[in-house]
Amino acid sequence: MTTQRPIIGIPADRRMLGPHPFHAVGEKYIHAIAAAADALPLLIPVMPEPLEADAILRAVDGILFTGSPSNVEPARYGGEPSAPGTWHDPERDATTLALIPRAVAAGIPVLGVCRGFQEMNVAFGGTLWQAVQDVPGHLDHREDKDQPLDVQYAEAHDLLLEPGGWLQRMAGGLERVRVNSLHSQGVRTLGAGLAIEARAPDGLIEAFRVEAASAFALAVQWHPEWRVMSHPFSEHLFAAFGAAAKDRAARAPSRNPKEVSHAR
Repeated sequence: MTTQRPIIGIPADRRMLGPHPFHAVGEKYIHAIAAAADALPLLIPVMPEPLEADAILRAVDGILFTGSPSNVEPARYGGEPSAPGTWHDPERDATTLALIPRAVAAGIPVLGVCRGFQEMNVAFGGTLWQAVQDVPGHLDHREDKDQPLDVQYAEAHDLLLEPGGWLQRMAGGLERVRVNSLHSQGVRTLGAGLAIEARAPDGLIEAFRVEAASAFALAVQWHPEWRVMSHPFSEHLFAAFGAAAKDRAARAPSRNPKEVSHAR
């Protein structure tokens, strides 16, 4: 069994900084992979011409689909046009929505967080609410962006865990835990083959797994990466993801450079 840390890929956001496009990933996600998952983070650029999916999958032992200020474009799931000013990232959509089903089919562990949760739902044919706070019967799940980060990422509501689910086992059998809430979009219809793992008190789906996946394939709406090492439930979640990636690495072909013999 390998003693090397597994490699977990993290697709970036494509952002304009001045006149130039940059590929960016929030440091909190990188830290969660390095510290809680005990893996090596590898940032994956999202090019206008997407990189070859198979080449990416050969290079990684797991993939983390992160949160982002951008929304999945509604044309990807047959939704109504976005409100003016909504930020989209079509290059990220093109990369992630192609990677997700192929990674799951290949037995590569995947974890989706916030936007990544929404991407995974769309990749399996699900749809999204673009503004949950405007849907009758639902809570306002957004953060107050005028508050300090510690307040924005503070625990906001209970998470009702599905009996016998993966998350309930990670939570030591608890029926509910407290989580933060920093989103406007949410699952409207659940994608094919996805099983609910948790809900918010208003019934909104907050976590699901890919039921037929041969490896770890889970997505959550909240942000467990925030100060991950200070929250045991979040740490257990990333540790389980990292363990699945390590198991994948142990079974995958070695990436060590082949020794080359030179004739004298």
